[in-house]
Order: sequence, then structure tokens, then C-alpha cells
Amino acid sequence: MTVVPSTSAPPPPAPAPPVPSSALRPRAAARAGLYVLLGANAVAVGYFFFRAGFASNALIVLGRLCGLYGALFMAFQLLLVARLPWLDRRIGMDRLTAWHRVTGFGLLWSLVGHGVFLTFGYAQASSLDPVDQLIDLAETTEGVLRAVVAVVLLLVVGGASARWARRRLAYETWHFIHLYTYVAVALAFTHQVAAGTTFTTSSAATAYWYGLWCCALGAVFAGRVVLPLRRNLRHRLRVSAVVPESDHVVSVYVTGRDLHRLPARAGQFFLWRFMTKDRWWQANPYSLSAAPDGARLRLTVKASGAGSASLRHLEPGTRVFAEGPYGAFTSLHRTRPNTLLIAGGVGITPIRALLEDLHGHAVLVYRVSAARDAVLYGELRELAAAKGASLHLISGPPDPDPLSPVALSTLVPDLIERDVYVCGPPGMTRSVLRGLRTLGVPKPQIHYERFSLAR
Repeated sequence: MTVVPSTSAPPPPAPAPPVPSSALRPRAAARAGLYVLLGANAVAVGYFFFRAGFASNALIVLGRLCGLYGALFMAFQLLLVARLPWLDRRIGMDRLTAWHRVTGFGLLWSLVGHGVFLTFGYAQASSLDPVDQLIDLAETTEGVLRAVVAVVLLLVVGGASARWARRRLAYETWHFIHLYTYVAVALAFTHQVAAGTTFTTSSAATAYWYGLWCCALGAVFAGRVVLPLRRNLRHRLRVSAVVPESDHVVSVYVTGRDLHRLPARAGQFFLWRFMTKDRWWQANPYSLSAAPDGARLRLTVKASGAGSASLRHLEPGTRVFAEGPYGAFTSLHRTRPNTLLIAGGVGITPIRALLEDLHGHAVLVYRVSAARDAVLYGELRELAAAKGASLHLISGPPDPDPLSPVALSTLVPDLIERDVYVCGPPGMTRSVLRGLRTLGVPKPQIHYERFSLAR
């Protein structure tokens, strides 16, 4: 193992980083808001359900209740993936996506329970066997066949989202399969309108459900269609330069109009779509590798596939369609004046941008397999010297772990008093996070983002 320290002069006085005025941090406030929103709607759904009364056997009652909460979960799912800036800046797309996955399983079980309980409940009342009863419902009750198709589509999407399947599917294939979710949403909504008892029990219930679906679908349309189109029409992004950083790493510089109005922060990423004839249909998440300066944006990418390798051949002037900025990996969530930045491999890109943006004393620990893999190292040395930061380049084999709790506390004795930002390969990130918890670093001081989930 090799550790190359870069000493620096004592840090100059700097203003304290912006800290939320309330005791409730931005992430905690946004998370609490989502919990309250979901809880309030759960209460409303229960209220309208019980107000409608029970005119059937217990299985049918349970089936209807599962269906209503399945519809609520579906609407909440849409909100989580709507990419609304207020939520994304405070929680982060990776955590919102993780919650989307968890609630997705709740959605699947609710809808499966809805179908099973209703089928067996009606079979009990009619003396038909469950299979014949399901066929009879699909043939005679408006909207039931559409509901069956919606459940099948959601099961396919859920299967594609399982970890074993996700690792084997190309991103484009996975994304295409996920588009069927919107078909399932449309089918489920029309089923609810056609067969749902809450649409006939009271005008208040009808208004509630229409309002819920309008808000959920409106959030998706605003966050994933209107806002990206508006920003790209305003800024008209283009590639201004392509600079090779090494044999496998390239930096792409992007310019446009009125970039000072683009609400991007150091540490965030965009979904970049380069409008060439062979790549215009692909959108990939790449972090900003320099703090936005109002004049240009920069992303630095390591070739890991055909798409990322092709960036080296982009021509200046190529049109760019960018969705974002996304991510909560920013200085918005700082709680301490000083910071520790830990990067692994190409995970240095958002860390490098953060180092440029942060005030107070910073320590940057950069882990690579070999010194030649240290991307942007020359820039980092200059930037660290200018900021009065301490830079440590660590290279060598993984054993003994150079980022173990003992190693980190030796390298940065006061790390428990610092905000810690971590970005790197998943294995390294998980190991470092466990080590920070072992050292007793408070959870609000630990910041990370799993950028692989941003797709």
C-alpha cells in the first residue's frame, strides 16, 4: 500500500457553511413530509372505505381494501420517481429510487391480495370454483380484464427489477420494460373508475381519487417532461470541447445560454443524452466533475462500455439534451465547518467538484488501485493547495484495508468532528460506511449517493 500525502498550509479563515436555520435538516424535513403525506392519504382511503359500508363477505371486504391501498401505493410510486427538484435536492434520487423499490413490493402484494381475496370471496358467494369465478368476473364485469393485464405487467416489471435480473439486463432493456408501468397505471385507473365502489358511494370520494391521480400523474409529467424540455429549450446545450484525461478517461465540456440560471450544484449529476445519430436515444448519469461556474459544465467519464467509450469521439458543437440536475450529494446537507472527502476510482468526479465548492478545512482521501489510475490528480493537487486542503493519494492492494476504521482515524484523527462525503465503487462505499458507523460518526454527518441507482 502506498500513501502519498500532500501537505498544505494552515487553512485560511472561511465562513461557516450554510446550515438550515431550523433544527430539522433538509433531508429529515423532506422525509417527514413524505411520511405525513402518505399517512394522511392512508387515513383518507380508510375513511372513504369504511364510510361506504360492508355489504359483502369478509374476503370481498379484504379484497376491496387491498385494491384501494394498492391504488394509493401506485400513486405514491409515481411521486417517488417524478424527479421533482424539491424532493431530489433534499433526499436524492438514489434514496427515492430505493423507496420506490420497497413500496413497489407493497404495491404488488396489495394488488395480488386484491385479486385473490375478491376471486375467492365471489367464489364463496356463487359456489363456483376460483378459476371459473375469475373467468366469469373478467367476462361479465367491466374493467376486471384490464385489471388482470395491469397486474401481469406489474409482475413482469417487478421481476425485471429483482437484483439477479437487473444485473443481467442492459440498462436500455430494463428501462424499456419499466415503461410498461405507465400502461399498467392507465389500466388500473380505468378499472378503478369502472368497478371501484368508492367512485359511486359519494361525490367526495370520487373527487378525492380523481385529485389523487391527477396530482401523481401531474407530478410525473411536470418533473420528467415539462421541466427537462423547458430547461433544454432555455439553455440549448452543446459540446464545446472533449479533453482526454488518460487512455480510458475523458472530460466533456458543455456550454449553453444563461447557464447561470441553471440550478446545478457541485456534487450533482445529469442524465446526459448526446444527440448523435447512434447515441441520441441513450441517456446515462454522469456527475459534474467541476463546480458549475455559470459559463460551462464539465463531466469526466471512464470508458466502461460502448456508450461511455464513444464520448471520446464527440465533435464540438454536438447538441446535448440533459435531464437534471439531480442528487442530494451537495453542501446543502453540511452540519460541520470541516469535511472529510473519501473517493474511490472515478468516484472522484463529484468529490472534485465538492472540494472546489466547500468552505472550511477539507481532507481528501483518494483511493485507487495504482497511482496511474488517479484521475484528475494534477487538478486535485493544485486545488488542494489553493483551498488549504489536505490531499492523500492511497494506492495498492486491498489487504490490509487502507480505508479501515483504524486507518481512517489515524489519517484523520478529528474525523468524528467532520462531515464525511463518500463516493466510489459499491463495495468500497459499503465498507467505508460501516467503518464510519463503527467509529461513531453521527449519521447526519455522513453523506453518500449510490449513483448506479440514478438510472
